[in-house]
Amino acid sequence: MNKLYIHPLPVRVWHWTNAIGFVLLIASGVQIRYLDLFQLMSFRTAVVAHNWIGFVLIANFFIWLGFYLFSDKIKVYHPELSPMKYFRASFRQMQFYGYGIFRGEPNPHHPSAYRKFNPLQSMMYQIIMMLLVPIMFFTGVLLWDVTRFSSVVDMLGGVRVVDTVHVLLFILFSGFIIVHIYLASLGHTPSAHFKAMITGFEEVEDEVEETGTTS
Repeated sequence: MNKLYIHPLPVRVWHWTNAIGFVLLIASGVQIRYLDLFQLMSFRTAVVAHNWIGFVLIANFFIWLGFYLFSDKIKVYHPELSPMKYFRASFRQMQFYGYGIFRGEPNPHHPSAYRKFNPLQSMMYQIIMMLLVPIMFFTGVLLWDVTRFSSVVDMLGGVRVVDTVHVLLFILFSGFIIVHIYLASLGHTPSAHFKAMITGFEEVEDEVEETGTTS
């Protein structure tokens, strides 16, 4: 095994802030919506916590965006421009997740500092980070002060529409966290990827070592 420095410190700080924040948002959001079923905290505490955590995560998102826009790490999110090449790589990755991993076959994706996502992850993260997360934050800000943003809310179809979009994204992100944790456990050991997001170093097979891994 060789160690490659794949996760820079700013990315790791953003990741864990985001992870903890979204879990707290989900917990407080569940309390707000299902007050009669759960008593994790008072309604007022849940609302205040939900709002403040939301604004912290919005700031955290712009820190993430700034880091990638103003560093060469943006290459991590560059899409594969060849549809056929992307399809073949994605199909191999789906085969691995579907049955290859249960037969002890090697992961077809070999991470590097500038290619840490496999094809499925690359497409998924682009959709989530560039589209769904901004929509989640946008609808959250509108619901935070409906009176102040009443004209925008009305233009989008009213509070019910904005709230429905927000809740649907809440459900999607809740499922994403579960899947994310599962996929993160599929390293050469169940804790390998979790440790990597703490130390920054991923352990890879000797034969797939790539140059330029200390940036």
